[in-house]
Amino acid sequence: MLHLKSIGTPLVLALALLGLAGCDQAEKSAQQMLDQAAQSAKQAIDDTNKAAQQALSDAMGKPEHAPKGEGHPPADKKAHTQEI
Repeated sequence: MLHLKSIGTPLVLALALLGLAGCDQAEKSAQQMLDQAAQSAKQAIDDTNKAAQQALSDAMGKPEHAPKGEGHPPADKKAHTQEI
């Protein structure tokens, strides 16, 4: 029985070290996945911000981009409509 106990202690220590090594590898893998997820989230936020800025810019519009016939009527047309 004494012989079995002397083999058991190193075996338990070896298994514990293997378990810790496995946990370390799992932790590294989880960290890599979290880093990738964070990078993807950052890219999505940047893309959303860019799209929102473009939509805001389009909504504000510039006068030279407005289609003809929209906006304020020409002065001569206004004068014709006020004649009675």
